[in-house]
Amino acid sequence: MNAIQARFHALLSHKAGDDNPPPLLTPAVADKLLERLGQLRLFAHAYPLLSNLTQGCLKPADLLDFAYAHELQGVSLHLLDGEENSLGRMSQDQLLAFAAKAETLGLDLHLEISSTRKEDVDQVVAIAKTLGVRNIRVYSRYEGHLSRVLDLIETDLHYLAGQADQHDLFFDFEQHEELKSGEIAQLLERLAHPRLHALFDFGNMINAGEQPLAALQGLAAHIRQVHLKGVRIVAEQNGCGHYGVLQGSADDDLPSPRMIYELLMLGERAPQVVAFILEQENHYIAPAFRQADEAPDPFIPFREMSETALPPGYTAQRMAADERRWANNQIRYVRGLLGELTILAELALAAASPVQA
Repeated sequence: MNAIQARFHALLSHKAGDDNPPPLLTPAVADKLLERLGQLRLFAHAYPLLSNLTQGCLKPADLLDFAYAHELQGVSLHLLDGEENSLGRMSQDQLLAFAAKAETLGLDLHLEISSTRKEDVDQVVAIAKTLGVRNIRVYSRYEGHLSRVLDLIETDLHYLAGQADQHDLFFDFEQHEELKSGEIAQLLERLAHPRLHALFDFGNMINAGEQPLAALQGLAAHIRQVHLKGVRIVAEQNGCGHYGVLQGSADDDLPSPRMIYELLMLGERAPQVVAFILEQENHYIAPAFRQADEAPDPFIPFREMSETALPPGYTAQRMAADERRWANNQIRYVRGLLGELTILAELALAAASPVQA
């Protein structure tokens, strides 16, 4: 194995496990990888700056400035991010001004809600139409036995499909800690609707009792959007929770390089993933939702929307200040990783080219 292959192998083997060997960096792989790297679209997310938005230190429009300053391609915003300043509380004129600023800065907008219920979907659809947004992330928060929860979600997804057709939208269902990737894939395959797909979160499969690469593989055919973050896996009595850490840090248990590579390569003729969204969630705590010894039809408890409590010893002011550093940290890490993949692919192609006399 030459030095280029050895480095590529080491990079993609990082925390991936011995049973998931990476591919060889052949000229064909290198060529496709370079093409995909050139087409990759990085988005800012509101969650890394949530304390700033909650306290009013930043407003949603400031997230547009953050994305523009870091040369990102777009912003993904939850309707509730920013409390009284949030998109969900803006007037029609304020929404139009927000959309105009995004357009001026050359930024695409994606929206997110933490629900699949009709009333919440109707609200986000109305706001999406005002903003000119076409991509919406959803996830369910139903309580009950798994079979009943899946039935409720399937009913909701039929409504989403109708709204998507009527308003030229795409809905991406996130695996959000309580459902396994295969369960979501089965739902999407039963509906088989071209406007309903999945959002893959880097860490949420841990709480559902899955491993990252296996979960990615199980949902791969449906993934259109991605949440990037770092996670420390926390063993619990009969399952695993996770704790948010800086992506790429020594505490991060996820095989980020391999997952980014696999996601980049999805799609035969064109990239399947339309947005890689930077969702650093440092200090976020998420308990196990699924258990290793669960019943065939386990009970799924109700979950609140995600939030990060102040870590011990933190003030709100310090959290707001540190969030900005952590958001910058993630951009540096991801860009560094993408840069290394670019160099390795270029070197592999150069090494395979005939030497000119």
